[in-house]
Amino acid sequence: MSDPALTPLYTPTRSSIEQSLMKRFMNWLFIKKGLYFRDYDDLWDWSVTDLEDFWESIWQFFDVQSHTPYYQVIFRPSQQDMIGTTWFAGATINYAEHIFRHKTPQRPAILFASEQQPTAKSISWDMLEQQVAAVAAFLRQQHVGAGDRVVAVLPNGPEAVIAFLATNAIGAIWSSCSPDFGTASVVDRFLQIEPKVLFAADGYTYNGKRIEKVDSISSLCAQLPTLQQVVWVKYVDSNELPASALSWQEILYTPAPEGLTFEPVPFEHPIWILYSSGTTGKPKAITHSVGGCLLEHMKVLALHQDVHQGDRYFWYSTTGWMMWNFAIGSMLVGATLVLYEGAAGYPDMNALWKLAQETQVVHFGSGAAYYLACLRAGLKPMDTVSLPHLRTIGSTGSPLPPEGFRWIYESVKQNVWLISFSGGTDICSGFVGGNPLLPVYEGEIQCRLLGCNVEAFDEKGNPVRAQLGEMVILEPMPSMPIYFWNDRTAGPRNNDRYRKSYFDDYPGIWRHGDYIQITERNGVIIYGRSDATLNRAGVRIGTSEIYSAVESLPEINDSLVVGLERPGGQYFMPLFVVLKPGFSLTDELTTRIKRTLQSQFSPRHVPDAIYAIDEIPYTISGKKLETPVKKILSGMDASLATSRDTLRNPASLDQFSHFSG
Repeated sequence: MSDPALTPLYTPTRSSIEQSLMKRFMNWLFIKKGLYFRDYDDLWDWSVTDLEDFWESIWQFFDVQSHTPYYQVIFRPSQQDMIGTTWFAGATINYAEHIFRHKTPQRPAILFASEQQPTAKSISWDMLEQQVAAVAAFLRQQHVGAGDRVVAVLPNGPEAVIAFLATNAIGAIWSSCSPDFGTASVVDRFLQIEPKVLFAADGYTYNGKRIEKVDSISSLCAQLPTLQQVVWVKYVDSNELPASALSWQEILYTPAPEGLTFEPVPFEHPIWILYSSGTTGKPKAITHSVGGCLLEHMKVLALHQDVHQGDRYFWYSTTGWMMWNFAIGSMLVGATLVLYEGAAGYPDMNALWKLAQETQVVHFGSGAAYYLACLRAGLKPMDTVSLPHLRTIGSTGSPLPPEGFRWIYESVKQNVWLISFSGGTDICSGFVGGNPLLPVYEGEIQCRLLGCNVEAFDEKGNPVRAQLGEMVILEPMPSMPIYFWNDRTAGPRNNDRYRKSYFDDYPGIWRHGDYIQITERNGVIIYGRSDATLNRAGVRIGTSEIYSAVESLPEINDSLVVGLERPGGQYFMPLFVVLKPGFSLTDELTTRIKRTLQSQFSPRHVPDAIYAIDEIPYTISGKKLETPVKKILSGMDASLATSRDTLRNPASLDQFSHFSG
């Protein structure tokens, strides 16, 4: 029997390698720069040791258009501090302008479908340009200019993309939350940044249900004192809008006599403000630069995901997840953006796969939780839909376990390129991900991305291979935050929250908070968040290992494990399981769970106790909440363990109070 760790699930063909943009980039480096690299490892080594030449080559390869020349690629005030690093000083650019470079009548700019509109609607480049120009003109009428904040609480539809592009076109700063966020959660985010204009939906649909938002949006507006104007987007045709409400349709008639124009801004100018999950305190307002996101998105989407002009790009997301911002980046390299608004499993689990068939998606993406849900539902899309155009499947949000890899190849498409991708809101991109030159191995991310100097550190701060380590980034990247909003002062506490978030453990080195293993072939396996990683007798265990084994059992639907330090140096590791309908946690099943963990991994992986619960708590973006559960089990009141508005199922936390003490 072959070893899955040694046998690739997918191997690129010679033709696909030669046609890839990564290979084209390597050829370009040889012809234009005289740089020859034997393989990807050589290329990666150069990209993280000669930062200036590498990032300048990205600028040149993608023909970035600047309204003024740059005079310095990188300036780092101190080798002991990444904060304050500046890039391409002197350059003035615009993100939206680079998207509209790909305007063409030959293909649509956006395809959009939803629960209410299952047949995809096409939006041409001319229509997109006209509507972006009108919204930009409206914003200017509201005296919104460079540096002002524009916010949105909108579903994942064309209006959100148009509002972002208009905001960016005039040099303003964008920030959005999904309509399924609670009002208090949105206030926590938007109040920090003092917005001038809000785009808001009157409601949305999810799982076939109509959810009204007029009252909650009105409450939100009352708590944002800087707000000057609200634009209402009708999604559910609510009759309860304020009498003086300004509608989206109205502003689309705003005259824009000069057409769509673009305000050039410095490379380091903010493009958008994203937010930390808020599971460990008040959400951090993570501010990214126009230039950093422009370069990073071009690099990853073109080189590492091999998105070509004319490809159709889909990533299932809400407007509150950084993957929504990242997916818009596909338009930078000439892709048609495919949007879907609604539940992934409505009216059935095949909904997104049917969308991929109808819209001829080339690049399909979602969170790992979605693929695992398909697996557990026994779904086999290859038997019900035809996906001849599908070339890549992307997965992120949480580690995709080996059985998730197997399900893709056994149930979706045998010759698809699976890209497991990991990064975060922190950089609005990835640190590790796909590579068109390399094979795909079960449970393993293909490579560290170009320009990302990722290492795994042991407890002494030394790089390690083929063993669990703390994920660190040794060199700055353009898409790292320029700052956290309201975190800059003139005194010694300048960038205090930013520094504490990444640099407290290793001064001058970014600690990301994941435990990873860099394999002998330079692939990467992610074992989960390091603050949730288990530590049994000094041996660190990734939670994803336990989930992979436990959730492979036919009776188990979901699981969560935490480790608790008890008085006297004791360590208690409970496992919580959600059973499939018709099953109960019998002594026989408990024994089988323990035997499975011991045989697949080690005795250290066996929990001290196993409990059946109703559901596992998840963030809206699909991450299990190990750390808040750990706090509750350690005695913290469940209402204080995390911000409930950030959760998909907030009531699920209450059940853990019964196990605390």
